[in-house]
Amino acid sequence: MSNFSKEERVAFEDVLEGFNDAMVMSHNVTVYRSDAQSMERSSDTIWRPMPYISKSFDGADQTGNFGAYTQLSVPASIGYQKSVPWKMTTTELRDMLQENRLGTAARQKLGSDINGSVRNVASTQGSIVIKRTSAASGYDDLAEAEASMDELGVDQFDRIAALASRDYNGMASNLAARETMNEMPTEAYRKSYVGEVAGFNTHKLDTATRLTAAAGVTVTMNGANQYYTPLATSTAAVTGETSNVDNRFQTITIGVSSGTVAVGDAFTIAGVNSVHHITKEDTGQLKTFRVHEIVTGAGGAGTIKITPAIVSAGGSTLAEQTYKNVAATPANGAAIVFLNTTTAYANPFWLKGSIELLPGTYPVPENAGIAVMRGTTDQGIELVMQKSADIVTGLISYRFDTRYGVVNTCPEMNGIILFGQA
Repeated sequence: MSNFSKEERVAFEDVLEGFNDAMVMSHNVTVYRSDAQSMERSSDTIWRPMPYISKSFDGADQTGNFGAYTQLSVPASIGYQKSVPWKMTTTELRDMLQENRLGTAARQKLGSDINGSVRNVASTQGSIVIKRTSAASGYDDLAEAEASMDELGVDQFDRIAALASRDYNGMASNLAARETMNEMPTEAYRKSYVGEVAGFNTHKLDTATRLTAAAGVTVTMNGANQYYTPLATSTAAVTGETSNVDNRFQTITIGVSSGTVAVGDAFTIAGVNSVHHITKEDTGQLKTFRVHEIVTGAGGAGTIKITPAIVSAGGSTLAEQTYKNVAATPANGAAIVFLNTTTAYANPFWLKGSIELLPGTYPVPENAGIAVMRGTTDQGIELVMQKSADIVTGLISYRFDTRYGVVNTCPEMNGIILFGQA
C-alpha cells in the first residue's frame, strides 16, 4: 500500500475545507445523521417522521374524542454516490500546483452535486407554487411566497429562498433603484446582493432547474370522491405484512382532452381551496399541486401521482380531520388549471426543517493495497480520497468520493416561484 505524501495530505485538508464552504444549499437544510450499520441492514433507507398536527375539541366532556394519533413518515434514502476520478503521471506529480488544481476541481464538482441535489428536491417536489406574470422585481415576489406559507401555518423562521442568477439579479436591480433605504440598495448595486427579504434568507444559484411549459393542456378530474385518507401503516392483503406508508403522494384519475401532462407540472383544481394546516380555516386561495409521476395512460391520460395528497376529510376519519389540507373534495369533471404556462426557472423556497440531508459513509478497506484518507465536514458529510499506482503504466490513480441522501419530508412546507408566466 502506498502512503500519502505530506503535500498530498495538505492538499486533501485544503480540499476538505473548501468542500465544506462550497455546500451553500446544504447548510440551509436540516442534517440527519443515521447509523451506518442500521442503514446497511435496511438497504440505506430509513423512515423519517413528518410533523404532527393535533386536533382540539370544545367543552369539558371529551367522551368519544379520544383517538390514536396517526404518525406519518416518509422514506429517506442515502441514494447518491458521487465520485471524481483522475490519473496523473509520475512527472506530473512534480507540479503540486497541478495536483491542487485537480483537487480543487473535484471539490467544486462534489460540492455542486450536493447543492444541486438539494435544489432539485425542493424544485421538483415543493408543492407551494407562486405564479408571477412578470419578471422578478423584488419584495412583492417573495412577499407572495411569504403570505402563502403564512396562510398554511408554516413556521415563520428559518425560511430559505434560492433564485436563479437572472431572477436574483432582477430583484437586486429593484433594490438598487430605491432611494428610501441606505444599506440594502448600496449592496444591491455593488454586489447584486439581496439578503433577507420578506422573511426569506435569499441565495443566488449559478444553475437552476427549469420547468417546461404545460401549454395547450386541457385536463379535468375523472371521477368523484378522489380524496386521500392518511395512514401510518398498511397491511398486505395476502401476506398480512405491515409496512409504512408514504403519505406525501396520491394517485388520481384524470381525463386529458388535449396536450400532454408531464412530471413537474404545477396546477390547481377548480373549487379546491387550501386550508390552514392547524386551524383548518379556508384560506380563500386555490390549493397548488405538482405532478410527481405519470402512472398510466398515453400522454398522462389515465392516472397520475401528485403531491400533496388531497386530504379533505371526505371520509371523516380522525386522521383526515387532523391532516386536512383542502376545503373541499374535487368534483367529478372539475377543471385542472396548469400554472407553468411558460418555460422558466423553478426558484425553490423552503422551511429549513422540511428538507433533510442524510450524510453517508464510504467504508473503503484500508488494507487492500490502496492508500485511503477520509475527512468529515461539520455537517457530517464524509469525503474520501484514494490513491493507487500502476507499476506497468507508471500512472497514479486518484479519486474523491462522497455518499449522501436528500429527502423532502413535507412538500407542503416548500415550493417554487415561477416568473414570466402567461
